[in-house]
Amino acid sequence: MTREITVQGAVAEGFEPVREEFAAFVAGEREDYEGQLCAYVHGRRVVDLWAGAGVTGDSLYAVYSATKGAAHLVAALLVQDGTLEPDRKVTYYWPEFAAEGKGALTLRDLLAHRAGLVGTDTGFTLAELADDRMIAERLADQRPFWRPGTAFGYHALVIGALTGEVVRRATGRTLQEVYEERIRVPHGLDLYLGLPAAHEPRFRTVQPMLPTPAQQAQLDAVPTGPHTLASIAFNRHGTDPTDLENLPNERLVRAKGPASVGGVGSARGLAAMYAAMISEVDGRAPLLKEDTLAEFAQIHSTGHDLVARTHKSYGLGFQATSDNWHPFLGAKTVGHSGANGVQAFADPHSGIAYGYTRRRFAFPGGAAPENNRLAAAVQRAALTAA
Repeated sequence: MTREITVQGAVAEGFEPVREEFAAFVAGEREDYEGQLCAYVHGRRVVDLWAGAGVTGDSLYAVYSATKGAAHLVAALLVQDGTLEPDRKVTYYWPEFAAEGKGALTLRDLLAHRAGLVGTDTGFTLAELADDRMIAERLADQRPFWRPGTAFGYHALVIGALTGEVVRRATGRTLQEVYEERIRVPHGLDLYLGLPAAHEPRFRTVQPMLPTPAQQAQLDAVPTGPHTLASIAFNRHGTDPTDLENLPNERLVRAKGPASVGGVGSARGLAAMYAAMISEVDGRAPLLKEDTLAEFAQIHSTGHDLVARTHKSYGLGFQATSDNWHPFLGAKTVGHSGANGVQAFADPHSGIAYGYTRRRFAFPGGAAPENNRLAAAVQRAALTAA
């Protein structure tokens, strides 16, 4: 006998169809489904929903690579301040980075996943992956896997550490400290790059993917090897291979909050961060000016991703959400997905800021398929209400 999963929370007038869409999706899920959906329009929260046994709107989930959105909002603020200049060489901030032919790489190319430093020859330990300073130190000495600036590939586990080391050299503060002081605390965000012990009881341990036999057959059909770019990028080739599904279940990772994959938060926290980025919220001006947002949203890398082995598009640190997933969104939409199905973005054209979390990995990994219908429902309601 299956258990009906009740959708809880609230929506603003006119956004009832979003609740209906979320409920229709949840009705077809496994009985152990847990997830949250939150959205803002022009700085006003209009959707705040959750479903699953023991879940509330305050429950915290691993957000995996959606962490990169928070990390690169920090970078955008520092560019806006003039503290960072995208067209300066990385070595201007970080001289040791010049080793092994990397001296000509600009910060702009680094942010656009063009550095060729997706990992190291021998891999990282868990302790290293949890610590951005240790990742950066290893990568400073690493020979790139392609000539820097000539191609791009997803720097899955390391882009936040690379960006973070530039931030630290330029400011004397870690990226996590700048995020806490300038973004999380002032806006009261339930999105942490370093989860305090006091909030541990709210964390919902990640559950592994459970593909159907047909889905497992698709996974098994994908060619793999111990030293492919994908294996190196996801640290599956060394003596301490990474179990991505369980990585955030390690307290060390949650505590240190590595800026590529270590964030912990709620859908409320994700949506509120992107709302603060593009809109006035509670009397506070948007974090980013229009020209800064436009520069970071502009596509810098598009085409064949050498790691993902498929078509991808990236701005500066952010994924080009409208090209990668949701073509109905504005061209300047910025955001980032997470491996377990999480997705978050801001569309400055419509004023939508969106956050979605889930506990169990969704097939095939990355932004869960349900985001297509949920994000579209939010957009339809927003356009109708406008």
